[in-house]
Amino acid sequence: MPPVQETSVAQTDQQPRKPRGGRNLPAAIGVGVGLGAVVAASLFVVKAVFMVVVAAAVAVGIRELTSRLAERKDVHVPQVPLLVGGVGMVVTGYFAGGQWAAAILAVTGLAMMVARMATPPENYLRDITAGVFTAFYVPFLATFVALILAADDGAWRILLFLVVTICSDTGAYAVGYKFGRTKLAPTISPGKTREGLAGGIGLSMIAGALLMHFLIDGGTWWQGLILGGCAAVTATLGDLAESMIKRDLGIKDMGTLLPGHGGIMDRLDSLLPTAPVVWLLLAAFVGS
Repeated sequence: MPPVQETSVAQTDQQPRKPRGGRNLPAAIGVGVGLGAVVAASLFVVKAVFMVVVAAAVAVGIRELTSRLAERKDVHVPQVPLLVGGVGMVVTGYFAGGQWAAAILAVTGLAMMVARMATPPENYLRDITAGVFTAFYVPFLATFVALILAADDGAWRILLFLVVTICSDTGAYAVGYKFGRTKLAPTISPGKTREGLAGGIGLSMIAGALLMHFLIDGGTWWQGLILGGCAAVTATLGDLAESMIKRDLGIKDMGTLLPGHGGIMDRLDSLLPTAPVVWLLLAAFVGS
């Protein structure tokens, strides 16, 4: 009789792969389409309305991150100054520019220091440090989305920014699922592979070249290649950074608001660090 172990292994090898991370794929697709419709409607109907979407995402993202910090690490960040300052950064960045958003970041940090004085001094430095990190990580990085939008052709620039970032994730998933063998960062995110990273960079570069050439005034295809490649790298690094945070907190997702995706922060992880890079490259290539 053949060994039982060999039969078991053969059967296991023939089993289809499960979706990465055990996600509910139909729910994830439905939520993704819905989010895309909301973004498109707000972006191309009245441009400034898109800022309401961004501000709402920032507020929810702040709540998710600070709630997980409180639950898992007993870190308590002053909520009111952080939420008010966070939304203020995004709105001010759109209407007044990045220097005013940076000033609000500084004022937000000071306001949290003062607000935290109302409670006992134990862990004061830890709580304020977490608050400043949250203010930088979520609303300040999101301010660059507002700066991208503020350009005359801001809606098309935002579309470029979103598409190259999404293509990075899509290309990485598709290529990694089919051909991925070499782990990219096994201790941080076991599902990511170097082959997937290459696929994400390639698809993002193609999308960047096409969109930069056809949608952005003064843009050329080679600029799009550079922008797409840089966006794919920063999107991957942003994903890994949030994976580090979640591993430190001992959680799988930052929230449960979006079925099949997790929380808002689980969708912003690659967008937030990519926004300043795209803004900088667009400003260098075609002006701000």
